[in-house]
Amino acid sequence: MSADAATAPPSPADAAAPPAPVTLREAFGYWLRLGFVSFGGPAGQIALMHADLVERRRWISERRFLHALNYCMLLPGPEATQLAAYIGFLMHRTTGALVAGTLFVLPSLALLALLSWIYLRWGSVPAIAALLYGVKPAVVAIVLHAAWRVGSRVLHHPLLWAIAGAAFVAIFVAGLPFPLIVAAAALLGTVGARYAPRAFAARASHGSSDKRWGAALIDDDTPTPPHARWSARRAAALCAAFGAVWLVVLGALALALGPTNALTQMGWFFTKAALLTFGGAYAVLPYVTQAAVEQYQWLSAPQMIDGLALGETTPGPLIMIVAFVGFVGGWTTLALGPDAAAAAGIAGAVVATFFTFLPSFFFILLGAPFIETTHGELRFVAPLAGITAAVVGVIVNLGLFFALQVFWPDGLVGPIDLAAVAIAAAALVALLRLKVGVIPLIGACAAAGLVVRLAWPALTAVG
Repeated sequence: MSADAATAPPSPADAAAPPAPVTLREAFGYWLRLGFVSFGGPAGQIALMHADLVERRRWISERRFLHALNYCMLLPGPEATQLAAYIGFLMHRTTGALVAGTLFVLPSLALLALLSWIYLRWGSVPAIAALLYGVKPAVVAIVLHAAWRVGSRVLHHPLLWAIAGAAFVAIFVAGLPFPLIVAAAALLGTVGARYAPRAFAARASHGSSDKRWGAALIDDDTPTPPHARWSARRAAALCAAFGAVWLVVLGALALALGPTNALTQMGWFFTKAALLTFGGAYAVLPYVTQAAVEQYQWLSAPQMIDGLALGETTPGPLIMIVAFVGFVGGWTTLALGPDAAAAAGIAGAVVATFFTFLPSFFFILLGAPFIETTHGELRFVAPLAGITAAVVGVIVNLGLFFALQVFWPDGLVGPIDLAAVAIAAAALVALLRLKVGVIPLIGACAAAGLVVRLAWPALTAVG
């Protein structure tokens, strides 16, 4: 089957019968291509997979797609990556899950490692510094826009607004750690659901599942394949296997480099971070920023902002910014010695990515058989509602943290950078009112940075 035939909408006659079975090799080609074109954050990535896998290729039906998505939305970790692994598992067993999830991430890892190397080698060149000057205010606008976008979707009751406000105060004023805020929000959701169930009830957010695009390989009434049926023995073996992999890799780092080496610390830290990514990448970024910048000092706050900008311009999940953090941390700490900065950077990017995504594969391979077997409604909606409400306050805190770094580069005692404020304001208007995409926005702000830092001073000097 040609690529055009595979992606063309089915004719009425063809839609009556499911498409031909897909081989692992054909699926490999699709997941690899998806890894290179999956821009637009989780919403864009999920929409792209829906258009490809439900509407055009008909690998899975609408209902089964949304059933899988609902489960992935409840898990910590990047939901789009987990959705790809879930569908890969249904189609081609454990190998399919590993192929789909890995290829969804691998192109982004390679691109971010390359961009991180360029950034550290030539980031101080005037032209590149000017580009980054314009990009940093854009990042502030992107984060604040993310807070508005998430808030408008989840804060549908005064109690949820109160949780969001309390979370902001807890992290911005009191400086409480992110895991504690997540736990408290989950508890508030659980308790609050008893007294105000409407406040914490699930709301439809993924559209109707009644559309039909023709018969699918995995259709509404397709029986659960044998490999995707729940088995306590298989679950126990899976727990043992993933536990062993995690322990062996982390133990090898500790034995080879020492427990205080940056790469070993990254393995432990990004494991914890992976278990706290409820609500998407923007929810866990404050935790990563707090630890990587302040606790471990792997990179500076301005470098963290630059890394988020690079992450916004590459395909794959936004949480891949951890690859940038790992690369810069390995490079700056000389984790492999003074003569191997680049190798240490690559190792840091790989370590951060591996430990961030390992739990995602575990949750999919462990939970997918249970979800496929039950086909019932998930229970954990109320705790998740509390967590997602708290996430809004946490994201606002992240936006203000970045704004302080960008608008007052010399601290609050220094002058405000009015040009940076103007670029951020224009970027926020472009996102909220004009619905400009992230990549065109970053390009325009980078060009503005060139004008402000290079072109305008040159013209005024000549004048």
